[in-house]
Amino acid sequence: MSRKCSDELPPEEGMEVDCQPEDLSKCSYEERCVELGEVKDMRLEAEAVVHDVLFAVSDMQVSHSLSSGLDVAYINVETREGTRYCLELTEAGLRVVGHGFDQVDEGLSSQYHETVYSLLDSLSPGYREAFGNALLQRLERLKQNGQSFLIRPPF
Repeated sequence: MSRKCSDELPPEEGMEVDCQPEDLSKCSYEERCVELGEVKDMRLEAEAVVHDVLFAVSDMQVSHSLSSGLDVAYINVETREGTRYCLELTEAGLRVVGHGFDQVDEGLSSQYHETVYSLLDSLSPGYREAFGNALLQRLERLKQNGQSFLIRPPF
């Protein structure tokens, strides 16, 4: 079985790796996670989700009060508008499960989103604006550094 870079399993154990340990900070979650068949540790996935979008929300952290594991993790997020949510992360995706930190309302029926970007885009105009501004700043830096970029239509 081929395994990818991991904080837990160093490459010297004779496994094939796609990145070196010193490059872990540059590797995506997918490259860092240890593949166990199709199972991912949702706690690690949740940390990666928080890291990816923390710049565009007021507060976001993996819940320490709610039980997380291989199959589920909970993330607390406060949008730029000041609204708090508890998100559930599973293989099915992300969904709102509560309207407050560390709150799970079993009666709440919300749709799953494939990505955190999609979920936050539906909840927070402030997130949408922050994400757009970050993208524009990145494109401007590329332009200033003389790097060309091409924006292709989605079709």
